[in-house]
Amino acid sequence: MEKQVTIRRLETNDDMRLIQILEREVWNMDPIPTHQTFTASKNGGILVGAFNEDKLIGYCYGFAGFNAGKAYLCSHMMGIHPDFQSAGIGRVLKEEQRKIAQDIGYDLIQWTFDPLESRNAYLNTSKLKGICSTYIENCYGDMDDGLNRGLPTDRLQIEWWISSEHVTKGWKPEQFRFEAPFSTLTSDLGHPVLEVKGEELEREAEAFEIPVPKQFQAIKKEQPELAMDWRLKIRAIFQQLFAEGYALAGVRKTEEAVQYYQFIPRQRIQLQQAERGET
Repeated sequence: MEKQVTIRRLETNDDMRLIQILEREVWNMDPIPTHQTFTASKNGGILVGAFNEDKLIGYCYGFAGFNAGKAYLCSHMMGIHPDFQSAGIGRVLKEEQRKIAQDIGYDLIQWTFDPLESRNAYLNTSKLKGICSTYIENCYGDMDDGLNRGLPTDRLQIEWWISSEHVTKGWKPEQFRFEAPFSTLTSDLGHPVLEVKGEELEREAEAFEIPVPKQFQAIKKEQPELAMDWRLKIRAIFQQLFAEGYALAGVRKTEEAVQYYQFIPRQRIQLQQAERGET
């Protein structure tokens, strides 16, 4: 991270107002009310900010979740100012979030992201070692902001088992023999087109690599019909893989127009707690 950045927890009402300014700069939408974020911060939520001098240039916001008798942190939003994106700030924010969450007593953090935003997928899986085996169709319904307008808001749900061996020791993709059943063509505007014939996933494989475009926002802007084609094809492929017991665990970066999402059997992921021996 080349830019001078400091990280600290956000806890005051003044901090909550700084978040609102940044939300408008990042998404150009109405921000979360300060009374909501402030209340969450006092009741099991975690808000972490990245500062360049006195300016908030990145933050992540999570609140307490509870399901089936288990508490977890729902990491709802993370935003980085456009001038500071691709500088490693997102990873630093998430690692600080993880440290605070462990201190509080959480062992699971969950959040969602667009399956076709491969840069986010790389951070969430290959860098942070989160995993995913849940696909949510049109999670937020129709949204009118610049990043989501015009497509179903499909999301992958990340599980970040922050004290697991998968996270603390790291997994090695070299342990698996990946098959790449899908190929891509090139559109008239130079964007990748996923070629699906319908039978690629019918045979068993130890692990799969699935291509996803690097520049999905450019595809949405220049060829919206191709963006929808990617959305629907990837939805069907990922849902089939999850139903057959695979989980997304990493992303292989390439010099091509696509990255490759790596799916491995979920049962082979080491999710037991490294210190307490729990599952």
